[in-house]
Amino acid sequence: MQPTDQLSYIVPTLTALVDRIEPDQLNDATPCEQFTVHDVLDHMFVVGSTFAYSFRGEQAPEIKPPPVYGRVPAAELRVAMNDLLEAVKSPGATERTISAPFGDVPGEVFARFVAFDGLIHCWDLATATGLTFELPSGVIDAVDQFARAALSPDMRDGDTFKDATVAPDDASQLERLVAFSGRSL
Repeated sequence: MQPTDQLSYIVPTLTALVDRIEPDQLNDATPCEQFTVHDVLDHMFVVGSTFAYSFRGEQAPEIKPPPVYGRVPAAELRVAMNDLLEAVKSPGATERTISAPFGDVPGEVFARFVAFDGLIHCWDLATATGLTFELPSGVIDAVDQFARAALSPDMRDGDTFKDATVAPDDASQLERLVAFSGRSL
């Protein structure tokens, strides 16, 4: 499954999930250590907006999260995530070299990392807020296969990625991926 296909499922799933977050949940802790729900949303807005420029081969300006108080920035995140999806699908995006936080990589590979990150952050938000989401098993499987092949031990610096944890025997496909990413279940 192509990364553009993966993101075509993950982006709308993420934005639909964010639509259901309540303002009083913004300060709740998430499984993404040291990030609240609001922090995850800010992170996704900033990196998604920045990476959209990268996929278009443009220099990103300084991106700041939307200045919202007392409400969930669902509309702003939707615009940023849809722009990211359009950028990944733009001509030449997957052939372009992208300067990622872990080095220069082909756009196709980086789009797969973006899908991995987006899926894991969907889980973070759902877990923190008690919400659920569904994705086709083929999407989760494609992200999982990529992550297991691409995530090298040197990338597990404790910040970008932590060491894998052990998923319970009855863990779902997504929970096994989340444990591999370093999240505790």
